[in-house]
Amino acid sequence: MLPKTSMKSGAGLAAAVGAVVLLGAGTAQAAPAPAAGPGPATLAKTDVGQALNGTTSGLGYGVAPIKSLRLDPWANSSADVLNNGATVKPDQGLAPVGTDLLTGPLSAGGGVKDLPLVGGLSGVLPG
Repeated sequence: MLPKTSMKSGAGLAAAVGAVVLLGAGTAQAAPAPAAGPGPATLAKTDVGQALNGTTSGLGYGVAPIKSLRLDPWANSSADVLNNGATVKPDQGLAPVGTDLLTGPLSAGGGVKDLPLVGGLSGVLPG
């Protein structure tokens, strides 16, 4: 027959709890601090000439289609509202003033480069 052990004593239970606390505390240590890196990152020096050359050549390819883009989608059609011009004849023998000068190039299907004042300035843009 096996001897009877008393479960009333808390010594065994206290020993088990103590072992769990000690083992748990040993595994929950703080992680070691990371090693110091090589230092702050630095950027390489930029060649300004190459940067400007790349920018202007890329800008030329992007701006060139905009200068010739058709601004009036209904140009040369019966629905074109810019096809109708208005002319005013002032008194005192002055020359008549009309909207055909501004709307004529747009009504013909032109773009920014075909406008009277803006077209000359668009030549400054690359492309």
